[in-house]
Amino acid sequence: MNLAPADRDRLLEKVLNTPKYRESGLNPHTVLDLIDEEAPRQASEKALYKAVRRKLHNIVAPYLGDPDYAALTERLKSLKSPPLDAPELLAICTEALTAHASTAERLPVQTEFYRQLFAATGAPAAVLDLACGLHPLAFPWMGLPPSTAYHAYDIIQPRVGFINRFFETLGLAPLAENRDILVDPPNIRADLGIFFKEAHRFEKRQPGCNRDFWASLNVETLAVSLPTRNLSGTHSLLGQHRQLVQANCAPNKIRDELIFEKEVVFLIDHPGRL
Repeated sequence: MNLAPADRDRLLEKVLNTPKYRESGLNPHTVLDLIDEEAPRQASEKALYKAVRRKLHNIVAPYLGDPDYAALTERLKSLKSPPLDAPELLAICTEALTAHASTAERLPVQTEFYRQLFAATGAPAAVLDLACGLHPLAFPWMGLPPSTAYHAYDIIQPRVGFINRFFETLGLAPLAENRDILVDPPNIRADLGIFFKEAHRFEKRQPGCNRDFWASLNVETLAVSLPTRNLSGTHSLLGQHRQLVQANCAPNKIRDELIFEKEVVFLIDHPGRL
């Protein structure tokens, strides 16, 4: 269907004002991108609205969980330049990471996970954490210094605000942004791009988008992680997700695989030179 600009804007407001998204601080560019993608495929505005809501549910992933950002922010305010191993800081981080299924799965192997990752990539001075979710809250386990330029991108404003407050508490620059990285990929040069457990959901949003997105990044190494099993743990996804990565970059670009019980990390060299 053809959608007039006024109808497009009205549909955007309708989506943003639904109870699920009214308080989320959801990036409007994400919704507009979905409207523009789905409009040619739908026969009516009602069908378009349903299609956008369906895809948005997968992108925002409310089923993966979120902590109480306001309550955690109040606890952060009581910390004054804490060391990275301060018990209260680690308790706040663990509570936040446990609230989201994606980061909760990594908690039991977190220390070893980053040891292996940075042994393979080197300690990055600049990081792009792409579609970051709550992953930046794992910083105390990464073994990186506060001088690290840690750029984090997400589309939920309360999450972005909390991450920046967290960064400031640790003495890091508040470099988290509310940005839809598929619509507006960052062009900052970095040693390492982190794209954890998102590539398969990007494919559902826009089939085939990962190749161009990865190629747009100005990073030395891109670490793409994907689940090795489905959320219920009933069947393996390793072969399927290995094919996804291989389909989106030249074979000689995949330098290594780091395989953990519930997650595999593919290390891709210079994705911007695919």
